[in-house]
Amino acid sequence: MTRAQQTISIFLLISSLYLACFLGLIPFPAKVQDEIIPVVPLWALVSFGSFLLFRLGWGVVTFNDVPEAHAEIMKEIDMARKELGAKGVSVD
Repeated sequence: MTRAQQTISIFLLISSLYLACFLGLIPFPAKVQDEIIPVVPLWALVSFGSFLLFRLGWGVVTFNDVPEAHAEIMKEIDMARKELGAKGVSVD
């Protein structure tokens, strides 16, 4: 099974479970059914976005901890400066 098939399968499983809860096929107390179940997708989306922002921030914070990537990007920056300088563009 490819990664895409696995992701689609998990998504379909979770969405089917949510739909069963939302339609009342799985019994919950009235308060949960009316106040919590409808906002679960929004909660999941906000949580996923927060997780991705954390991962992005952590990658930025720990970027210098990867010496090979740091050296490679610095070499590319120097190469771009030389190319732009050869074309007459002033780079500070």
